[in-house]
Parts: sequence; C-alpha cells; structure tokens
Amino acid sequence: MRKAAIKLLPVIFLIAAAPDRLAAEQDKAQMGTETNGTAPATASDHAALLASDDPQLAANKQLVYDMYRILLQAGLADRAGEFIAEDYIQHNPNAGQGLAGVMDYVRKTRPEREIEDRLELPLINIVAERNMVSMAFVRPVKDADGNTYYSTWFDLYRIEDGKIAEHWDPMLKSDTPIDPNDNRLN
Repeated sequence: MRKAAIKLLPVIFLIAAAPDRLAAEQDKAQMGTETNGTAPATASDHAALLASDDPQLAANKQLVYDMYRILLQAGLADRAGEFIAEDYIQHNPNAGQGLAGVMDYVRKTRPEREIEDRLELPLINIVAERNMVSMAFVRPVKDADGNTYYSTWFDLYRIEDGKIAEHWDPMLKSDTPIDPNDNRLN
C-alpha cells in the first residue's frame, strides 16, 4: 500500500500543477500580445485604488497620488514642500537630494501645466503597506526599429510625519531624465 501511494505522488503532482501551468501559458501569451503593441490595462477607478480600511494607508496613498498630480503631472515645483520632506532621500541617481533636489529635477524635466482632477498618467495600481506606498505605471517605449512596446515603471515612497521622506525607482544613471507626461497612452 505504501509503495503504491509513493508511485502515485508524481501523478498527483502533475494533476495539481496543471492549472498553474495553464495560467503560466496564458500569461506568456498575454505578454506576447503586449510586446506586439497592445498596452496593458490601466486602472479606471482611481477612487477604489485610493481606498483602504486603514485610514493611515488611505492618507499615505492620497499623499503620493496628489504629489503625482500636482508636482510630477502638472510640474508645479513650487508646491513640492506640500508633499516632500526637507531632508528627502532620493535613490534616483539623476535627481538631487532633499526638497531642493526634487524641485530642481521637476523644473528641469517638465513644463508647468494645469492641475488635473485625476492622475492621467497610465496608472496600473497603488499599493500601501506600513509607511510605504508603491505605484506602477505603463511605460510605452520605442524599440530600435521605432515600434512601440510596453514596459512597467515602479516608484516606491516612504512616508514620515505626513510627507514623502524617501523614494526609489528603477532609473539608471545612463537613462535620460523624462517627463512622465510624455508616456500617456491617449
């Protein structure tokens, strides 16, 4: 009886793994579609993304969302102090440290625009845990042949005393600083 059960383990494993294998194949097919020019889905209900049963998490998400709308989307560098701590730590190698570094970076990379009621950059999701808020965006990119493909940009923020105190993103020193408004999908 024991030997029969041991012989059945590989069969049970294959049956149990079948849904995961199917999901992986579907994901692979979807990724292939995205690289052929179809943009990944973005969030349409930003209010749902900003909601949380924890009022502090909701406040942290709203702080980062509004910073994006007013500072990064509208380019209003003079309002950075509403969102950014004076001793802000920047992990993007192309931007300076502190509040002054953020203001300088915004001024150099984008013009001032009207503030929109909603974040119009291609937002995928906002996730908050403890004092951290992460945002994911679709990033349209041109390949060497001029064809558009889609990648994802992630920002992670640490909140302290109601302000953004630290930031991480995947930008490399060799990357050209960008205006994220150039990455809108419509």
